[in-house]
Amino acid sequence: MASMSVSVGVAVLAGALGGAGLALFLAALVPTAGTNLRVRLWRTMRERHRGLRLAASAAAGCGMWVVTGWPVAGLLGIAGAWWLPAVLGPDRAHQARVARIEAVAAWTEQIRDLMASASGLQQAITTTAPIAPEPIRASVQRLADQVRQGRSATQALAEWAEEVDVPTADVVAQALSRAADRYAADLGTLLTSLASSTREQAGMLVKIAATRMRVRTAMRIITATTTVMATLLLAFNPDYLQPYDGLLGQLVLAVIGAVWATALGWIARLSRSDLGPRVLRPQTTQEVVQ
Repeated sequence: MASMSVSVGVAVLAGALGGAGLALFLAALVPTAGTNLRVRLWRTMRERHRGLRLAASAAAGCGMWVVTGWPVAGLLGIAGAWWLPAVLGPDRAHQARVARIEAVAAWTEQIRDLMASASGLQQAITTTAPIAPEPIRASVQRLADQVRQGRSATQALAEWAEEVDVPTADVVAQALSRAADRYAADLGTLLTSLASSTREQAGMLVKIAATRMRVRTAMRIITATTTVMATLLLAFNPDYLQPYDGLLGQLVLAVIGAVWATALGWIARLSRSDLGPRVLRPQTTQEVVQ
């Protein structure tokens, strides 16, 4: 029975690795219509990263299946290896959002200073493209390219705000769009207040993240304690876990795993921050056409 479990585990692992390798090979060979080489390479790297995660998760699941002889443990190992690093690790998405918000504030001040020196909006956008803050520099450069090509500043700013994807970018895009349409009065004061409020929001989000870090630390402690306890029982007192060998035991283990996954999901939601709805989100050209 043990040898059969080992054979099945090896076969599953080999199949997962082979499938992931084939998927990466095809993704690298087949071009995507309408995309340049740089975009295709970036997508291929993202698929490769996902394929490596899938292979590592499959290896972890097969290892747990081989060690314990429980197929449900293998499934739980795959799910844990796939989701736990994102759940228990640092909240990089929140850090990226805060960095973009601070970058929007700095870029707004750059636009304000250039327009105060008698520069027009289009000239200010073009001038700030190479010196914009790093988190939004690429999107500002695309915005400048569209403006240089004669694109409507309102639509270009709408697409820029959609790409940056933070509510403060929507407000800045609306203000600059009014300036492009010559509807803005005292734009310098408006941009100054927008930059100030944006920095305040970024500082508030940093404080919220520091407070919610305790929830993420509690998740790590609970998960580590449970994992260490299960490992010690499996290594030094396997008879205690013998009831899980049967079909009923596997069903109970599946229920326990589902309860754990649900609890960790709820705790993870508590540790996340929400910027709220983008009520001033401008419409892009595609949305207007639809």
